[in-house]
Amino acid sequence: MEQLKSRIEEAWENHDLLKEKKYLEAIESVIDYLDRGKLRVAEKKQGKWFVNEWIKKAVVLYFPTRNMQTIEVGPFEFHDKIPLKKNYARLGVRVVPHAIARYGAYVASDVIMMPSYINIGAYVDSGTMVDTWATVGSCAQIGSNVHLSGGVGIGGVLEPLQAAPVIIEDNCFIGSRCIVVEGVRIEKEAVLGANVVITGSTKIIDVSGEVPVEYTGYVPERSVVIPGSIPKSFAAGTYQVPCALIIGKRKESTDRKTSLNDALRQYNVAV
Repeated sequence: MEQLKSRIEEAWENHDLLKEKKYLEAIESVIDYLDRGKLRVAEKKQGKWFVNEWIKKAVVLYFPTRNMQTIEVGPFEFHDKIPLKKNYARLGVRVVPHAIARYGAYVASDVIMMPSYINIGAYVDSGTMVDTWATVGSCAQIGSNVHLSGGVGIGGVLEPLQAAPVIIEDNCFIGSRCIVVEGVRIEKEAVLGANVVITGSTKIIDVSGEVPVEYTGYVPERSVVIPGSIPKSFAAGTYQVPCALIIGKRKESTDRKTSLNDALRQYNVAV
């Protein structure tokens, strides 16, 4: 891995090296490891998430080393640089037409892909449902037993390299038409109700106690979140801008599936 990392860094600094076989092979190896889940763009160590920038560099470098090609799948035709992921039966992944994952995305066993899209560099762990028309952007990290509901948009990130990808931790429920972008982290077992939009600067306000508590960039574990709005002053006047409201916590007394349903019923959250 240290040799791979060194060659990727060298090729990043000098693109002329992309003409040399050993550097091309290094890039191909990194993408292969990503595809098989042997490497990740981001990983959790001792409770904290770390971004492997050199792996993101390998993904970016992969594009100029590829030629456009026609990809035929039955009567369907695509024209792209990146091949499609294959061998789903061997991987133990259920793929409903017209679900697509690009080569270089890791999709673990027991994942269900309804008609959806998973981009290169993404990591989707076991037991997760990627529901209809949901999209998982480049390098996004999706935990195990997550439900990405219909039309969910999980943002991708390749540049700037130091930017963290969107991270959805284990056992989260992301409601219909939610958008999570700009490196936002949704901690384990959180529930986002329908139409919640969270960017890197969105105010996330816990209103479940007597005093509001404000967060940005992440949703604390087991939070139940709905869309909201807050007043903001501009030169032309004061207007309402979107925010996200934490209105409660999931219960620990029941199993995850039941507690999810209870949370949605108790707080009347649309999914």
